[in-house]
Amino acid sequence: MLSVLQITFPFFALVLCGYLATRTGVLPVPAIGGLNTFVLYFALPCMLYRFGAGTPIAQLLDPVVGGVYLLCALLLVGVTIAATRRGRIGWNDAAFGALVTAFPNSGFMGVPLLVALLGQASAGPVIVTMALDMCVTSSLCIALSRLDGAGAHGAAVALRNALRGMAVNPMPWAIFLGALASALQWRLPTPVDQTLAMLAGAASPVALFTLGAVLARSQTSLHEQVPWRQYVPLALAKLVLHPLLVWGVGRAAIALGAPLSDFTLTALVLVAALPSASNVVLLVERFGAHGGRVARIILVSTVLAFLSFSAAVALLA
Repeated sequence: MLSVLQITFPFFALVLCGYLATRTGVLPVPAIGGLNTFVLYFALPCMLYRFGAGTPIAQLLDPVVGGVYLLCALLLVGVTIAATRRGRIGWNDAAFGALVTAFPNSGFMGVPLLVALLGQASAGPVIVTMALDMCVTSSLCIALSRLDGAGAHGAAVALRNALRGMAVNPMPWAIFLGALASALQWRLPTPVDQTLAMLAGAASPVALFTLGAVLARSQTSLHEQVPWRQYVPLALAKLVLHPLLVWGVGRAAIALGAPLSDFTLTALVLVAALPSASNVVLLVERFGAHGGRVARIILVSTVLAFLSFSAAVALLA
């Protein structure tokens, strides 16, 4: 366990640095938007492109990996919505509660952390999960969030808008171009490749620092009273139920003869064991869901993940 913490500690320490910098005023809150822009439009796309281009195309198009992960995400979304709707929570809050429970922080934290733990070979499965979460899980939950007042027509409109938003998101394009480069064995000119390498190298530390800053900023929504029953169970579901679900479905797939290696399943389980994605806050603000509740889920899952994720690594890897 100590050897695992030696690897995971710097990643969570960078999150803490961003959090403390924002809480103490060293990093002004208006500057967080600039950091987010740098990470989302420059550093992370370059990192994803390079990992995608360096990963065999068969790994990026593995239907078993995609099928296992997507099935678990859809099951978790369904269970979460059913449980929260029973507590008389509307479709908008239920859908985004389900999204923050099923969407791990694979962009800001997952890719660099798993590559550090498991090596370059883990990049392929992580990138597959990112693509599915951005394209399928997010779009589905956005559509479900519109069932409150607008009904099925509103959900269809929301789904179209979500797909349009995905079309201008640079990260899916970076994944696609990286996969295309892998399939065609493209090699960028050396000066261009070195530029992308410099930006990619900044992705991990700046993304983690920014994650901490976003968590600190989200505490502005924490002044309101939210019953712990509305967010602690979902944070625990993200850290415990999600990886257990992926492990169970993956072991069942292997037992049925699916070509899924133990290494790939370990990578998928560890992705699911990551805390909730911080960018869900942006969607919540855009669609008018309960921001304080979602912010609490992200904060609690991130704090607890330092131990729970490290424990998962110690057990599996």
